[in-house]
Amino acid sequence: MLSSLDLLTANDTKGVHAPSYYSATANRQTHHPALEGDIRCDVCVVGGGYTGLSSALYLAERGYDVVLLEAHRVGWGASGRNGGQVGSGQRMDQTVLEQRHGQAHAKLLWELAEESKKAVTDLITAHGIACDYTPGILHADHRKSFVPESMEYVEHLRLTYGYDKIRFVGGEEMSEMVGSPAYHGGSIDMGAGHLHPLNFALGIAEAAEAKGVRIFEETTVLSYEGGDTVTVKSQYGTVQAKHLVLGCNGYLGRLDRKTAAHVMPINNFVIATEPFSEDEARALIRDNVAVADSKFVINYFRLSADRRLLFGGGENYGYRFPADIKAFVRKPMLEIFPQLEDARIDYGWGGTLAITPKRMPYFAHLAPNVVTATGYSGHGVAMATLAGKVIAEAIDGTAARFDVFEKLNVPAFPGGDRLRFPLLVLAMSWFSLRDRLGF
Repeated sequence: MLSSLDLLTANDTKGVHAPSYYSATANRQTHHPALEGDIRCDVCVVGGGYTGLSSALYLAERGYDVVLLEAHRVGWGASGRNGGQVGSGQRMDQTVLEQRHGQAHAKLLWELAEESKKAVTDLITAHGIACDYTPGILHADHRKSFVPESMEYVEHLRLTYGYDKIRFVGGEEMSEMVGSPAYHGGSIDMGAGHLHPLNFALGIAEAAEAKGVRIFEETTVLSYEGGDTVTVKSQYGTVQAKHLVLGCNGYLGRLDRKTAAHVMPINNFVIATEPFSEDEARALIRDNVAVADSKFVINYFRLSADRRLLFGGGENYGYRFPADIKAFVRKPMLEIFPQLEDARIDYGWGGTLAITPKRMPYFAHLAPNVVTATGYSGHGVAMATLAGKVIAEAIDGTAARFDVFEKLNVPAFPGGDRLRFPLLVLAMSWFSLRDRLGF
């Protein structure tokens, strides 16, 4: 049960990045000290992923004295393990958001999503972050019945939002773009892209440190006490701060029970094959774009800079990682690419992200000087980076854009954080069945 499971330590070695392709090709290693003793600052940030790192950087650029606490290593969590896709829009389609929140609010969410991609590329440019950013995400329909809807959605984005970087892809072209018989059409979005997620996180951390952010690693936050001055307690020291930012996502645990009630941690898994020749790689993904398919339990894949196939997929019904991740993910990979039967799998790893009931991020003021942003539901590379920017604005006194997210009123899970585990099993079983039956 989750109540007896610490996701910070359940599946990983303390203080060590996951044994992933990303950690094997990281630009640098971090060696920040653990917090010892008592210190003060303007803002304490908990979590060394995209939310925390970007918050720290943007706040430091505004002149705040910032301390960041990370339980393991910078980029250790989902920010350093994910599929690397920098997607357009929100996690839910704009048509869904229009129905839920109205056209005006949906338009604000679209504009923020567009800025989220720009925030990523601006940081890469401004700080010279070497993370192999490459344009293009191909959305692939695994059911013929989905293809007309993809065509309609492309037109909706073009006509309603003026987004001209996306176009429809028919079945014949799809088979040329992806060397698989599994897909029947979809869309190609050249305004989106993909990158090396850990190197992106490490680059933000380096930029933040250069701006004066004090980063402490292997520092697990045990609790915090609110008030005009917030006291954040770790195993060997405390931080007293005027403001607190919680950027923990799937690894929050019960540090804040209100936030925990709104998010459910789930695991995802990725493998990396052996390197392929140029011709072999292009036979899999012709144009070196990332691919995400239409299954609810999604398959997502792309080529690395050294032409490996990085493939994410599969689901499990608990918080423990499979004993053999390579074998676990190889099965869905071969469903898409049966020609890779004899390909060597060099890396396999897992990580924990956070989803919300409505698949939209949960932003909230937990107190006037305590904010949380979490629950990106698999859409976090760009959105968590933007979260840091709007958090910095809110702390600096301009909360309008933070409020766009907070006003989504993301509901808590029924039963709060205590019933998330049985709900996870039920939901994943149901949606996995839907994928298999073609709903």
